[in-house]
Amino acid sequence: MELIDKLSILADAAKYDASCASSGAPKRSSRGKAGLGSSDGMGICHSFTPDGRCVSLLKVLLTNFCLFDCQYCVNRRSSNVPRARFTPEEVVRLTLSFYRRNTISGLFLSSGIIRSSDYTMEQMIQVARSLRETHQFRGYIHLKAIPEADPKLLEEAGRYADRLSANIELPTLTSLKTLAPEKELGTIHSAMDHMRQRIDAANDDARQDARHPVRSNNPKRQAPRYAPGGQSTQMIVGADATDDRTILQSAQHLYRDFRLKRVYYSAFSPIPERPAGLPQAAPPLLREHRLYQADFLIRSYGFQAEELLNAPGNLDLEIDPKLAWALAHRNDFPVDLNRAEPAMIARVPGIGLRSVQRLVDLRRLRRIRYQDLVALRCRLDTLRPFVITQDYRPADANLDSTRLRQSLTAPQPAQMALW
Repeated sequence: MELIDKLSILADAAKYDASCASSGAPKRSSRGKAGLGSSDGMGICHSFTPDGRCVSLLKVLLTNFCLFDCQYCVNRRSSNVPRARFTPEEVVRLTLSFYRRNTISGLFLSSGIIRSSDYTMEQMIQVARSLRETHQFRGYIHLKAIPEADPKLLEEAGRYADRLSANIELPTLTSLKTLAPEKELGTIHSAMDHMRQRIDAANDDARQDARHPVRSNNPKRQAPRYAPGGQSTQMIVGADATDDRTILQSAQHLYRDFRLKRVYYSAFSPIPERPAGLPQAAPPLLREHRLYQADFLIRSYGFQAEELLNAPGNLDLEIDPKLAWALAHRNDFPVDLNRAEPAMIARVPGIGLRSVQRLVDLRRLRRIRYQDLVALRCRLDTLRPFVITQDYRPADANLDSTRLRQSLTAPQPAQMALW
């Protein structure tokens, strides 16, 4: 099979994996050094770093042949799809070729399971090792970690990859047994825990080097590098009946126990010749969006999954989770921005974390006024009923949640078009 035909099949087969963002990678450059590539430039798959940089990644599978028969996967053993397989050398050649054309800044490599988990993991490591050691590639590399592989292989993978990800795919043990009986949740968690321990150890050594410059300047004593971008995972949304509360509780558990950088959510996409037990239609993409919003509130704002959904069910599709929480806790509002704790200000709909810090800094100098919120470009239409400033108190402070929601979600008047 021609290389371009393989690329067409294996790039398309990789599109279902959402956990390919490049955030968290250290900045590296080959300027003034031997080698090729950089992990901090403007970069086919686009992802965004926390500071807004766009990074383009070559996102492919090593192969879409697979021993497993996960029902939700288009590449499952029983699926009737075109199959292809790269050699490690072909992936290396493609990565370097695309980079030299200024098309990509890194590689996201996953694979179906062939022969065995260990063999497949070894093949992916061979790609990363060749890029790093033979070609001195300094760009971003994300490797899919195969949970069933020997821990020594996961150890080696982390020495070459910026980020590792072991996909949990489904949030409950029951769903995994039903739709992917060959996978073990305990095995996935064990792999995540092993990677967490190695990442923690590498970070501890790096902190020791920072405290002892003499040690850090000695090449023989430098801290080992292990997946400096951390680890991530993916959960499929809508392939089973699991509700959003359970999904968020599972994500919360993963963040707490394994210190994952990110949990990615992928709305189930009906696949060709799907088994009878799978849904006939994809869930609303807005549901995936709401889960990302709720996930951000858990990671960055201190919310708990049980706060965002205090009963089994799904997130409200009409309004975002932060506004939904504020409406459900009407007695906590309006918040006096000149007196409230920063954590409470962060829970005001329409005020982000950066604005919270700026407001806290400002009120050390003077009283906060409504015009300050305008200057910070906060979402004024959303926050008005929920805040008090030196010169502003909401007229609708006594509105109940139902009527306030109606006023916030009512269609806004718009200028009619002339033609």
